[in-house]
Amino acid sequence: MKNAKLIPANAARVFHGEIFDVYQWPQQLFDGSTATFEMIKRDDTVTVLAVRDGKMVILKQKQPDTDDFYGIPGGRHDHEDETELDAAKRECTEESGMTFKNWKLVHIQQPVAKMDWFIYTFLATDFIKEVPQKLDAGEKISVQLMTIDEIKNVIANLSVNSRMDLPREIFDKVETIDDLLNLPEYSDKC
Repeated sequence: MKNAKLIPANAARVFHGEIFDVYQWPQQLFDGSTATFEMIKRDDTVTVLAVRDGKMVILKQKQPDTDDFYGIPGGRHDHEDETELDAAKRECTEESGMTFKNWKLVHIQQPVAKMDWFIYTFLATDFIKEVPQKLDAGEKISVQLMTIDEIKNVIANLSVNSRMDLPREIFDKVETIDDLLNLPEYSDKC
């Protein structure tokens, strides 16, 4: 990704956690002195804007440490043998129980400059079939199909402290499902 901030090759991992690792490296400053810089790294995230029967697949979720929240299928890209697309397909099927024929990458972001972490958002269309969900022990997920207007209503009515895993940067750009379906394939020039 253009303008990505990555951990430099000379950095050393100084902490290894379940989700986050911390890296440090010596960095020369403008006055010639040296300081220790650091960044956090975590597995990248994949998310899926799935469209079935002219509506978006939205998940109402609960996890042990959260109240109910809305999101889209997705999760960690934590299997080294998978591409981002493979991870998105796996997460979509596990969480929604749905498989889709056509996929395209529509957005990549690095939400925090001091964190080596990217979120890849895919658009999935042409529903194939539904299979049983394969939820993690810490997930309760109910699947809902919503129009863009219904999703925007959910976003508008959330309290300030409510958790929401819906990509506002995308929903701010679209007014209809057709707008969503016509999102261009991601490129650094977008």
